[in-house]
Amino acid sequence: MAVTKEIVVERLKTVNGPDFTGNIVDLGMVSEIFIADSKVFFSITVPAARAQEMEPLRAAAERVVKAIPGVASAVVALTAEKKGGGMEAPVPSRPAPRPASPAAAPRAAPHAPASQSHGKRGVPGIEAIIAVASGKGGVGKSTTAVNLALGLVANGLRVGVLDADIYGPSMPRLLNIHGRPQTVDGKILKPMENYGLKVMSMGFLVDEETPMIWRGPMVMSALTQMLREVEWGRLDVLVVDMPPGTGDAQLTMAQQVPLAGAVIVSTPQDLALIDARKGLNMFKKVDVPLLGIVENMSYFLAPDTGKRYDIFGHGGARREAERLGVTFLGEVPLEMGIRESSDAGTPVVVSKPDGAEAKIYRDIASKVWDRVNEERGAAEAAVPNIVFE
Repeated sequence: MAVTKEIVVERLKTVNGPDFTGNIVDLGMVSEIFIADSKVFFSITVPAARAQEMEPLRAAAERVVKAIPGVASAVVALTAEKKGGGMEAPVPSRPAPRPASPAAAPRAAPHAPASQSHGKRGVPGIEAIIAVASGKGGVGKSTTAVNLALGLVANGLRVGVLDADIYGPSMPRLLNIHGRPQTVDGKILKPMENYGLKVMSMGFLVDEETPMIWRGPMVMSALTQMLREVEWGRLDVLVVDMPPGTGDAQLTMAQQVPLAGAVIVSTPQDLALIDARKGLNMFKKVDVPLLGIVENMSYFLAPDTGKRYDIFGHGGARREAERLGVTFLGEVPLEMGIRESSDAGTPVVVSKPDGAEAKIYRDIASKVWDRVNEERGAAEAAVPNIVFE
């Protein structure tokens, strides 16, 4: 039996709206429904102020869709109310608080591995997984991650990118990839591809302007699915663009995935470095090797005179790397071409491969890969050999 949008809509009409007023379809709360073979994806638009109490409603919608014959799984997200994005009919205000049903509590993916220091399960076909992280937003982490990945491709490696920023996915725009991923046998998603990269992002499954309101267990479940339920094939390295900060997504990756190491992105000023230290310390505490620090927006060269300006200060990340005994991977200038090429979906490593900025990223990629191999060698050397005589 083929699963259609009409069938899904009819089933969703059995789900009561907030405060048992109407149903979520007639109230205009259900987004466009996307079906990839036997997987169903959609979101439910709710008032931002009431998002937390709407979790039982989300769980109920997911439950009725999973019960449809032929549906293998369903991914249902809560999104914030926005004009023109549904909610054509007003959602009634809540008259009185009611306790949420324990049975409707959010569930982690059943296949999510337990967090064990010696039980991290790798991803078949992927030789190394690298996290690109930052302590705060606005430091150019995603631009650095995508150009690092493309630098690794330019250096002859087979590379994939996982956009782990559930709340603010950037890879569809940075890599100029549009459309929805297809599936293999209705179970495993095929990654999208461009510029020699295999890519998976939540941005392929929801509209670009749709804000995500997901609690911790849902974030962890989504990350696990995008990592382990994707046909990556054979990759030398998977670059994971982490969300900023040190929250659920970072801990999920660090505790459940055998990361080859982490790259920290910071700008030179003290405020950014304070937050970068938090990211560094988090990875240290969970025994993830630190591959190095990148100083982004390090300096500005005036295009007319060539004069250098240290707008955000200079050398802060290098000094921090030296202080911590971590590799300093390089300085990336504050360059308009990098910003323009990123906005256009043609990162500078592919749009100007012979330019100075592309060379900087390729050099950083070489240093990162050297560090990965160093950490591999150190890990192998630490394993005792048992000799029988």
